[in-house]
Order: sequence, then structure tokens, then C-alpha cells
Amino acid sequence: MNEPDLVQLLTPTGERLDHPDYSPRVAHLDPEALRGLYRDMVLARRFDTEATALQRQGELGLFPPALGQEAAQVGSGRALAPQDYAFPSYREHGVAHTRGVDLVDVLRQFRGIDHGGWDPRAHNFHLYTLVIGSHTLHATGYAMGVQRDGAVGTGDPARDTAVIAYFGDGATSQGDTNEAFVFAAVNNAPLVLFCQNNQWAISESTDKQSRVPIVERGKGFGVPSVRVDGNDVLACYAVTSEALERARSGNGPTFIEAYTYRMGAHTTSDDPTRYRSAAEEEAWRRRDPIDRLRLHLEATGELGQDFLDELAAAGDALGVRLRAEVKAMQAPATSTMFEHVYAGAHSVVEAERAWFEEYEASFTDAPASTAGATR
Repeated sequence: MNEPDLVQLLTPTGERLDHPDYSPRVAHLDPEALRGLYRDMVLARRFDTEATALQRQGELGLFPPALGQEAAQVGSGRALAPQDYAFPSYREHGVAHTRGVDLVDVLRQFRGIDHGGWDPRAHNFHLYTLVIGSHTLHATGYAMGVQRDGAVGTGDPARDTAVIAYFGDGATSQGDTNEAFVFAAVNNAPLVLFCQNNQWAISESTDKQSRVPIVERGKGFGVPSVRVDGNDVLACYAVTSEALERARSGNGPTFIEAYTYRMGAHTTSDDPTRYRSAAEEEAWRRRDPIDRLRLHLEATGELGQDFLDELAAAGDALGVRLRAEVKAMQAPATSTMFEHVYAGAHSVVEAERAWFEEYEASFTDAPASTAGATR
């Protein structure tokens, strides 16, 4: 079986490559912009490291690391226009950062005190989705709505809108994701289906999920598909930029397979040493996305010590703030479970809330001598 072409603009050793279709899409990225991409990836990784440590210290119930996937997330996230809307799964911390979400708020869900922690409308970045693949249909429906609202193909760059859905290789085996491909294709929806193929669906390798490369699945639905080096932030930016432009122009969906690797565990409850080798991990470590851009910037003399010192200080400040604010998070009142069940007020929910509040108050009002026994 022949491997599909892999779009790459930056080699693992930091050398720039030319691509006739995609190099022009990064030509405007000057040294300051490249340093910005580097900064984004470094801070996303620092967040990942701190959050993993917080879970190990018992401050979070769970955390899904994105270690090694920073280029796919930052590159694609920075290609989005302000009006574009993103639907993440549960590992898109780098994308959240590029959309202006306070990364402290990302941890509210993993602290177990909130369903999300940020206002999706303020960032055009939906709440995390824990059900594998279900959000791909939500994204497709939203894209069809944008299309019917006349916000596609108008020629107005401030109005034309694209939608992007992020998911992993495992989600391509889910029925919802396959249905999303069907609806997106037949409706010519302004949607980018962005798969981060990190090689492992928990402990199931990609070759046990598909007999063909993941990118070939999109073609079966009639969706233009491209495989990009997911550890190359410039290539991810360029490929996503082209796909988003096609969507905004009314030319329909694109499927992107970002070929990358999950260096960490699936979640902090997972032990990847049970199903993959140290040699495999080392081979991918040599393709580290942050090292790749750093080597390029060093070779071009665009990575000064002042910038590195400022970035190190910013990372330390982020770590301090994460630890302080997560530890200060308090559990919400139990009655908040009745909020956001429906978009508006619902008589049955309100009746249940009233009953629960009365029931809960009965413990508070009980005489001191019997309160403990009642509990």
C-alpha cells in the first residue's frame, strides 16, 4: 500500500522546504509571527505539563495531555478568522489558547466543578466534548446553518465564515463522524474536518482501525482530503488556511489528516508503556514540533535571548497562576445541576429543583442531635 503524500514545509531539523501550493500561504509570516507560533507552542506545552502535575497531586480528577500535538493545534488555530467557529473534542488545549480562552478555565471541567468554564460565544470556540465523535455532527449542523444564513461565499472577508471540527483517529471509526462526512459532503457545508492522527486511539493503533491511511476515508465520501505533517506548525497553518478559505468561499468541506503523535498518555489514567515501545516514542521525540521551529529560528538568527527569557518568565507565571487558581476553585452548589439542562425554563426541571432544594434544606434545618444520624 502506497503512503499518501505528506505536506511538509519544515523538516525535523528545521530546514524550510518549498511547496508549490502551500509555501505561498506562509510567505507573509515574518520572524515576529514565527516567534509568535513558537511562543504559542511553548506555552501550550507548559500548560500541559502543569495540568498533568496538578492531576498527579490530586487537584484534578483527570487530564488528557496533548504533548507532541502542539504544532497541529497552534498551526490550525492561528489560521482561523475571528468569525470562524471551532468545535473541539477534549484535547485541543493549544487551539483553545489561540482562540483566547483562559487556560485556567479549561481546567474547571477536569476539576469537576463545571461543564466547560468559558463562554463559547465569546471565543467562537465550543465547549469540550467527551463523547467521541459526537461533536462532528454538531459542527456539520452549525456549518449548514452558517451556509443558510448567507454567511458563506459573499466575498466579504469579515462575514464569510468557516467551521472546523477537531477529532482524533479513533473518532473516524465512530458512526457520528461518518454521518458528519455524509452530511457535509452532500450539503457542500463550509466545514473543515481536522483529524489529529496521533497513532493511538487509547491503546488501539491506527493500523487496527483502518486498512487504508486515514486520509483516504475522506475521499470515499467525496470530500477533498489532504495529509499534513502534524508536527510542522507551518504546514498545518498553510493547509488549514487553504481549507478554511475554500469553505468560506462556498466550495465545501475539506478533510485534513494531521499526522502526528501523542507523546503522553491518552489521559492521566492511562499507562502507554503497556501498549507501545520506548523505541517508537524516541523516534517521534526526534520529530518534536517545538524543537523543529526552534532549530529553524536559531538557524536564521531570529531567536534572541531576550525573547527566550521573556518566554521562560511567561511560562513560569502561567504555571504559578494555574496552580493558585485551580487550588482556589470551590465546588459549586449542588442545585446547579439543574442549570443548563434546557435552553430555557422547563416546568419539570424547576419542580425537581424545588424538591431538591427543600430536601437539601431539611438536613440543614435538622436539630444538631439528629442531623448527623440523618445524613
